[in-house]
Amino acid sequence: MGNCCSDVAGGQSAVGGTGINQNDPAYSPNEAVDAFLKSRGYQGLYSQIELSLSATSLRDRDMLSKSDPMAVLYSKEKDGSLKELSRTEVVLNSLNPKWITKYTIAYYFETVQNLVFRVYDVDTQFHNQDVKMLKLEEQDFLGEASCTLAQIVTKSGRSLTLDLVCGEQSSGQTHARKLGKLTVLAEESVSSKTTIELRLRCSELESKDLFSKSDPFLVVSKATESGIVVPICKTEVIKNDHSPIWKSMFLNIQQIGSKDSPLTIECYDFNSNGKHSLLGKIHKSLSDLEKLHSAGIGANLFIPAALGPNQQNKVLKSQLFVESYSEKIQYTFLDYLAWGYELNFMVAIDFTASNGNPRLPDSLHYIDPSGRPNAYQRAILDVGEVLQYYDTDKRFPAWGFGARPIDGPVSHCFNLNGSNSYCEVEGIQGIMMAYMSALHNVSLAGPTLFGPVITSAAHIASQSMTNNERKYFVLLIITDGVITDLQETMDALVQAADLPLSILIVGVGGADFKEMEILDADKGERLESTTGRVAVRDIVQFVPLRDVQNGDVSVVQSLLAELPSQFLEFMRFRKIQPTL
Repeated sequence: MGNCCSDVAGGQSAVGGTGINQNDPAYSPNEAVDAFLKSRGYQGLYSQIELSLSATSLRDRDMLSKSDPMAVLYSKEKDGSLKELSRTEVVLNSLNPKWITKYTIAYYFETVQNLVFRVYDVDTQFHNQDVKMLKLEEQDFLGEASCTLAQIVTKSGRSLTLDLVCGEQSSGQTHARKLGKLTVLAEESVSSKTTIELRLRCSELESKDLFSKSDPFLVVSKATESGIVVPICKTEVIKNDHSPIWKSMFLNIQQIGSKDSPLTIECYDFNSNGKHSLLGKIHKSLSDLEKLHSAGIGANLFIPAALGPNQQNKVLKSQLFVESYSEKIQYTFLDYLAWGYELNFMVAIDFTASNGNPRLPDSLHYIDPSGRPNAYQRAILDVGEVLQYYDTDKRFPAWGFGARPIDGPVSHCFNLNGSNSYCEVEGIQGIMMAYMSALHNVSLAGPTLFGPVITSAAHIASQSMTNNERKYFVLLIITDGVITDLQETMDALVQAADLPLSILIVGVGGADFKEMEILDADKGERLESTTGRVAVRDIVQFVPLRDVQNGDVSVVQSLLAELPSQFLEFMRFRKIQPTL
């Protein structure tokens, strides 16, 4: 997941970084560092969620006493199979059990985590057995319920009550007979929120550039149990400085392990080609860094020795200092959800002629009679199936661009539902139906312009912010070609960066998408408008989805994994704090 407990990427000074200065000239190359981190195995963070179960009005299956219920938790895999995760203890003689056994599960925003709960009445002869050894087929089935983890964490109080049913499927519908209720309570692990705010500086860094000083940034990594070093955090890049003082970073205790877990801190000289030069490194735990801060002293960096038994590390004059060190509870993505924040999904679809004639099988817009989704449909489904759980009314604005409606001029932002007055459709299936209908009611044209749809999405986000609504908007743009209004799009994005809005761009087909990567600041300079204004944060994620028709959806998940970070970045930039 992207992390929902602290920021991990994007236009921040560090994980969970502080305020942003849009005029800071040192800020522009920072997102390029993220690609470097990912190439070394960087993954987003996640939250640990503890699930508690209780039930009411269970069936009584015992003759001389009440049922002795036990709950079993499963994850439902993509192929429909169930994987057992945990069992509770057996509560004796109760139709309204409150089980003590908890189950801790990793919450990932970017995936749909389907859960199934089954309740059994354990026969008296098995009461002295370990619950893990019980054969479920020998116990009386009391009912089952299912939901997604997202449905639980987005509920008020993070508590979801479900009807227990018999679980048998008949014509795609579960039998209506209700067998009591099951309540699932989700609590975020306190360690998920405990963070160390750390501000570091270096002195006397070496120069790796011929005609200027180095452009240093730090990467903080941890060693896994297998010995693999995995990056977990970075600072911003500071240009042309051998004694840099970086902005504060937030290190999550859960992601590190403990304050005594060893960390590797590496200082690199930024290079735009991605081949960053090592200026020095150091091994310290958080406890070590806290001691450096208390003593007001630095520690020398070193360059690792070359291979060989008699080689020694080269100790440098360069030193690392801890300017500030504090421990605090950081508001998480789930905290904002509990406070009532929603993610509102929007979609904009490319109807330019380069997609090909929709009636022909080689068109990207071809609707396969077998029901196999095309690239556009797959992208909508893959993103929409995740985001729909974070939007209560499930009314999604949907637009098309680059087409000519019947008897009209080319439109670069038209309502997908055909209405002249409103742009919303009902649910993900509403988007799919409006999309297929539009294919019959518009003529594919061009050129490819993003500016109008981004402006429309920004207008909705701006109105919501003015009305103090607890909403954050996510616009999915699906396109097959290179945009022709690059600067106008950049201007719109610079303005939109001030708003509660993120934009996902999915490129379908085989076009050259190099210009799209310019919009994604992870791979280059921070966006600048024609007036010279620099975007306050990166709100764009782009990915070419060339293999989408073959079912490769991992790239879509990687896009979604960044959203909690962008969400938290906006909240901290605006100094919005939840009242819990």
